[in-house]
Amino acid sequence: MIDFENAKFLKLRRVKDTDFEALLQPMFVEDEGIVSTYRTVRDGVVFTNRRIIAINVQGVTGKKKAITSLPYRKIQTYAIETSGVLDLDSELKVTFSGMGTMTFEFTANANVAEICQYISYCTL
Repeated sequence: MIDFENAKFLKLRRVKDTDFEALLQPMFVEDEGIVSTYRTVRDGVVFTNRRIIAINVQGVTGKKKAITSLPYRKIQTYAIETSGVLDLDSELKVTFSGMGTMTFEFTANANVAEICQYISYCTL
């Protein structure tokens, strides 16, 4: 489970949806599919049509993984900070009911507006 006191995923970049598909597919419910996939060097975040899945790769070998399912229906608020002239990264802060706030920091080429539009679609 993610430690919401330090819940931060840094420098996420868009990758192929197949990067974590084999790991997550057995956990999907009927009609669930991947919308977009982001990863750091080791960790990852997968947006499905039902939830956000955070993957925290642990240990030296990376075989141990902590996977946290964050359903869209638990989202209370979200906020974005877009990139600027000197700060090229974007941030998405999502507050989940009963859990806390997670911060996702994306590289400059990530389309954070598209992510927010999808979260809005699922929550409104």
